[in-house]
Amino acid sequence: MSENIAATLVERAQGQAETTALIQTRGIAWGEPVERRWSYRELNEESDRLARGLAKIGLTQGMRVVLMVPPSPEFFALTFALFKLGAVLVLIDPGMGLRNLGQCLKEVAPEGFIGVSKAHLARLVLGWGRGTLRHLVTVGWRLWGGWSLDQVRAAGQAGPAMLHESNAGDLAAILFTSGSTGVAKGVEYTHRLFRAQIAALREMLQIQPGEIDLPTFPLFGLFGPAFGMTTVLPEMDATRPAHVDPRAIFHAIERYGVQNLFGSPALLRRVAFSPEAQGRVLPTLRRVLSAGAPVPAVVLRQTERLLNPGVPIYTPYGATEALPVACITHREVLDETAGLTAEGLGVCVGLPAPGVEIRIICIRDEPIHQWDETLCLAPAASADSRLGQVGEIVVRGPMVTARYFRRDEATALHKIRDGDTFWHRMGDVGYLDERGRLWFCGRKSHRVQTQAGTLFTIPCEGVFNTHPAVFRTALVGVPQANGYQVPVLCIELQPEAAGEVDRELVVRQLHEIGAQYEHTRDIRLFLFHRGFPVDVRHNSKIFREKLAVWAARKLGRT
Repeated sequence: MSENIAATLVERAQGQAETTALIQTRGIAWGEPVERRWSYRELNEESDRLARGLAKIGLTQGMRVVLMVPPSPEFFALTFALFKLGAVLVLIDPGMGLRNLGQCLKEVAPEGFIGVSKAHLARLVLGWGRGTLRHLVTVGWRLWGGWSLDQVRAAGQAGPAMLHESNAGDLAAILFTSGSTGVAKGVEYTHRLFRAQIAALREMLQIQPGEIDLPTFPLFGLFGPAFGMTTVLPEMDATRPAHVDPRAIFHAIERYGVQNLFGSPALLRRVAFSPEAQGRVLPTLRRVLSAGAPVPAVVLRQTERLLNPGVPIYTPYGATEALPVACITHREVLDETAGLTAEGLGVCVGLPAPGVEIRIICIRDEPIHQWDETLCLAPAASADSRLGQVGEIVVRGPMVTARYFRRDEATALHKIRDGDTFWHRMGDVGYLDERGRLWFCGRKSHRVQTQAGTLFTIPCEGVFNTHPAVFRTALVGVPQANGYQVPVLCIELQPEAAGEVDRELVVRQLHEIGAQYEHTRDIRLFLFHRGFPVDVRHNSKIFREKLAVWAARKLGRT
């Protein structure tokens, strides 16, 4: 069988031909749900048709093709059609902003563009891909040249099954990072890497063929066919998970007997704390996954109330460049580590994922060209010594990507050569405890370097987040004339408390809370913010860079 990742779909079509692969819900009509269902046989046949049609209009192996289609059966069929062709799939978050999106497209220099009508309109108005695009396909109304999806489908109606005999190391996709801590970077994914991800996730989560999956993040939905799951596409705007209608999530889970749910921390909070959640239990769920940012203990507790006893909530840690890296279940968090998070020891993200090695090295901002064991910090011997062992997190394993696309400087900065392999620098800081578990302490670029020493965001914020009127906090550094930074704590109040709370009293109480710990007692500047800016992918990562600029302006230090 080919190393091409699309071979996983072919295998499912042979072994689970009439199993439902996809269900797309489309509201209610005449009192009945409107939905589309595709079996594995139908999804495989449709991707073959589209692959043949795309080949006939000129797409070839190795050609970079941008796909801008919302979660839908067409999105899945086109993704696998491009894999079958041996083309290079390019996926970019549409919510990252038009300027950033245009810069990403300029860097990748695509030759093909497949998108909905709105994406093509933006392409024309903003000049995306000008000078490189040669093949255009529109999903929906075709108003600006090129081919319609129906024409592509008709062109590929007859012919043999499609599956390019790709090598394991061939480039399969370029997936862009969220850009939450800088300009988004294109990450090179090979067929081998996709297969390694699937193997690690299957072993870690014990996913079985035939399960029903509700992925509220489109890229995680693509794992469904590889696992032999039935993927239910929820009614929601995938770029705004924090604003999802909880009724749509509950309806999908209960109507289709969903067993596997993925949701960002913001989505879980929205669903678990909704009026519709009160007194509700979702008996079909076997597991819940949440990633994209640390999941607060209060969200884990509230989500657990929706589940049968013993159903795990997994909070895997990773990044576009390396996924999964580590994983922990909610019971370990609530029973063992949440209290230490509240005392300022960071967030425990668990033991390494299958096949992954994790090391902690001394924090450096320049490239490290060659691996040396002397770079490593020792694991913490006890809770008292943990913050003294915080360093940069580096990982190695078969699901760790090798390079960024056309970003040699970024590749040099984030990869450390070690013989025939390399270590990836996650851009995060943390430590390993005495049991080998990884603790996350924030982004390296977010550390605040004061005259008294370095402060890390997550350990400091964990202390102040215990205040009952506080929804979340964000530690930022404001530059001083002496080259150091002054620490400032930005505060977002609980929505129900925002208009009524005595803010002066809250500040006094936060001073008292911070005074209990050595690493927070020197934080004396507190600013209230109406609503933190967050990433577009999960609506959970805080844009501390933007908050730092805002804080400097509020303090008159711009």
